[in-house]
This record gives sequence, structure tokens and C-alpha cells, in this order.
Amino acid sequence: MNAPQDIILKPVITERSMDNLQVGKYTFKVAKNANKSEIKKAVETLFGVQVAKVTTINVKGKLKRVGRYEGMTPSWKKAIVTLTEGSKAIEFFEGMV
Repeated sequence: MNAPQDIILKPVITERSMDNLQVGKYTFKVAKNANKSEIKKAVETLFGVQVAKVTTINVKGKLKRVGRYEGMTPSWKKAIVTLTEGSKAIEFFEGMV
């Protein structure tokens, strides 16, 4: 079992993720080997909230070029966490809305 800090790597800050804050959905970059139940437990222990639903997405790396050299950006896993109705907002995101 990994520590919650090893599962939740960092928040994803995009226009779409900021719009989802209004509905109680928070987006995080998570460890590639983490499953939904581990993500749920990690968010609940780190932020002290109740999680209703977890959706995970595997984001594929993209091909990038610099001149004649090609490379790939790394693949990663994204989790969209929906909080319960009575749960408070995550404090980290409060100043961004």
C-alpha cells in the first residue's frame, strides 16, 4: 500500500478543470498504477472530504519535434474526483475559483 502522497501527484489546472470546480469535481494527476479505490482513500485522507465517485483516464504521450529530432512526452494517469453533496470544498482550490 502506497502513502497518499505517492498516489496523488499534483492537481491539474486547466480551463475545463476549473469549470468543473463549480460542480464539485476536482482533477488530479495520479500514479499510473493507482486504482480507483486507492485514489478515493488518498483524497479522503489528504483533504478530509467525502468522495462520491472517481473517474480515471489514461492520457497518452504526444509526439514532439525539435528540428529533425523526435521525442515523446510521457504518458500519465488523470483522476476526476467528484465529492458528495454535503462535503466541503478542497481548500487548495478555493482561491482559484
